[in-house]
Amino acid sequence: MITIDREQSFLLENTLFSFALASEAADVFDECNTIITGIGKVNAAYELSKAILHKKPSLIINLGSAGSNFFQKGDVVCCTKFIQRDMDVRGLGFQLYETPLSGLPPVLEYGLKMEGLPEGICGTGDSFEMAHAEVLYNVVDMEAYALAMIAMKENIPFLCLKYISDGADDNAAEDWSVQVHKAAVAFGKLLKINKKDKVTEA
Repeated sequence: MITIDREQSFLLENTLFSFALASEAADVFDECNTIITGIGKVNAAYELSKAILHKKPSLIINLGSAGSNFFQKGDVVCCTKFIQRDMDVRGLGFQLYETPLSGLPPVLEYGLKMEGLPEGICGTGDSFEMAHAEVLYNVVDMEAYALAMIAMKENIPFLCLKYISDGADDNAAEDWSVQVHKAAVAFGKLLKINKKDKVTEA
């Protein structure tokens, strides 16, 4: 059972876990319903759309590493708002981060809040941000906006948890390679996902 708060819980078998990379899931989620989307918004959108069609989940959980110069390395942050940070059509009179003619605001608000976790605003883009200075978002990743938008359009509850692996600064690449392997352990502990011991018959 995945418990979000005192009023919301979902069966584990009806939950779809989405990771960008297998290293973010490690072997902690081997017995869960998972997809590895690959990096970037297009890959994430494609793989989640396929999975929804075939698996029909009751809950989508996006787990992964992210950068932040606001939260500390090792923090787990619950993202409930999302910005497409590489969308900039101001030259045609649209707001920064607004997708033209989509009917969506620049900040997409769609995500469950998990008790006991700080909330973040996730800026998603197809670049590895290493000089973060934007104040409208305080978490940086490369997939979550696409996942959140699809979950919203399909009316499926969405939980996004990010393990802060780097400071989205000049040391981001080095920090990420070290910290990313700790994400799965942190998520497994938080969500109470324990790999079952296999029992062999004598």
